[in-house]
Amino acid sequence: MPTLTSSELARRVVGGELTDATLGRFLHGIPGVDAVGLEARAAAFATRSIKTESKRAALDLVVSLIDLTTLEGSDTPGRVRALAAKAVRPDPGDPATPSTAAVCVYGDLVGVAVEALGDAHTGRGGTVAVAAVATAFPSGRASRRVKLLDVQDAVSAGADEIDMVIDRGAFLAGDLGLVFDEITAVKEACRRPDGTSARLKVILETGELVTYDNVRRASWLAILAGADFIKTSTGKISPAATLPVTVSMLEVVRDWHRLTGLEVGVKPAGGIRASKDALRYLVAVAEVAGERWLDPRLFRFGASSLLNDVLLQRQRMASGRYLSPTYISVD
Repeated sequence: MPTLTSSELARRVVGGELTDATLGRFLHGIPGVDAVGLEARAAAFATRSIKTESKRAALDLVVSLIDLTTLEGSDTPGRVRALAAKAVRPDPGDPATPSTAAVCVYGDLVGVAVEALGDAHTGRGGTVAVAAVATAFPSGRASRRVKLLDVQDAVSAGADEIDMVIDRGAFLAGDLGLVFDEITAVKEACRRPDGTSARLKVILETGELVTYDNVRRASWLAILAGADFIKTSTGKISPAATLPVTVSMLEVVRDWHRLTGLEVGVKPAGGIRASKDALRYLVAVAEVAGERWLDPRLFRFGASSLLNDVLLQRQRMASGRYLSPTYISVD
């Protein structure tokens, strides 16, 4: 199976041509979510404790999994440069602090981020990627032609990863073939002239999908269409990421891996601000998908303020006292 194209693999899994009818039959044949059981399981992860000797390593892991994000209409090149510098050296006073996984910006600022990262950029052998939101983020309300041009512009500017939004209206209306085709088209637009591709993260905007069943079906649909990551949210509506929703998505990538041997990542984004919450997500990842997923290739936090809290916790562990939040730079 791993040698098949995404569409060939999807046809084999679905059991026919990829139409609204066959996709609907497959997705609605997936067992429904036990909401009470899911929420109870997620709540149980919040009761797990991490021993002191392991907590420092866990906090470092959280840092390495963060897509440090700025997605405001007021973003400037200076703000992006500051964000890139922080991604490379989150705590200038402690060179042992790992870099973040990526910086995430609007497509028109990709070139600024690439230049600011310099040798730290993955494209130059470093460890920090540049992710760009695209496809008329956050609403997704644009023609497909405009969405694909948005993706191509970001990839041409040096984006390593594309965070696209699905057409939630089409999904909720049952136009599953339209959503599938759009994801596959965006996946193709991620290709570079040299044959390599930017990685594709598909944002479901789970807060607008309403039910856990819809989240599960949308997760399967995105993976069938070729998503490299499935992502909870744009961070622009509430609720954004929640632990039960993330657990449900982790179950899907686990089941996909068991079925095909292929690995797909998960990215909760929006609303994760405290270290203690991030550590609960790590426990969920390890227990649901497996410890293999505790890697930037397969799990990310979409966050801006989370990094500051993690840095404060690291400094408290090193010094034995809490420092003022003003000790940490905002950007």
